[in-house]
Amino acid sequence: MTGAAGGDSSDAGTVTRLLADLERGDSTALEALFPMIYDEMRELAHRQRRQWNGDSTLGTTALVHEAYLKFAGAGHLTAQSRTHFVRLAARAMRQILSNYARDRRAEKRGGDIPHVRLDRSINDALAGASDEQSTDLSALTDALNRLDTLDPRMGAIVECRFFGGLTIEETGSALDISPATVKREWSLARAWLFRELDQGPRE
Repeated sequence: MTGAAGGDSSDAGTVTRLLADLERGDSTALEALFPMIYDEMRELAHRQRRQWNGDSTLGTTALVHEAYLKFAGAGHLTAQSRTHFVRLAARAMRQILSNYARDRRAEKRGGDIPHVRLDRSINDALAGASDEQSTDLSALTDALNRLDTLDPRMGAIVECRFFGGLTIEETGSALDISPATVKREWSLARAWLFRELDQGPRE
């Protein structure tokens, strides 16, 4: 994730202070924070948009703004670092895209179902899939929800790597675990997801 640790020391200090204010429930902190990381949020939204094929009306800017509204509506947000905030933003955008995809599918009764291209994941995260391989965004979301239940840390690693575009080191920092642990569990989580998705939809 380029830029997750970017900016000079004064900028980093300001972001850290605003995150602390946000955790204390200061509603004005989000208003001050978002312009400072807006480019990162656009990069994150653009990356997520590239990973799925769906109705283009929910564009990059719209996705960023929806994420902002989701955060603003939460009232309380805990993020210990800029990288952690990116992880939370990735989760919010994933939920927004998933809800949007399901709404569109319900409207069209099965037509134009958005798909995620597993091969185009960040940093070749899901290397091994063909250029044509894709999966229903809803199926991926359901699989991730099952993984979250079975192993929350693995679910968080997938969230950081696949949806957040974080590096191994950034993921370790966001989750407070070692890079070696991230590598090991990311490999296990990737294999688990492919296996689950190959099984097709569940009743």
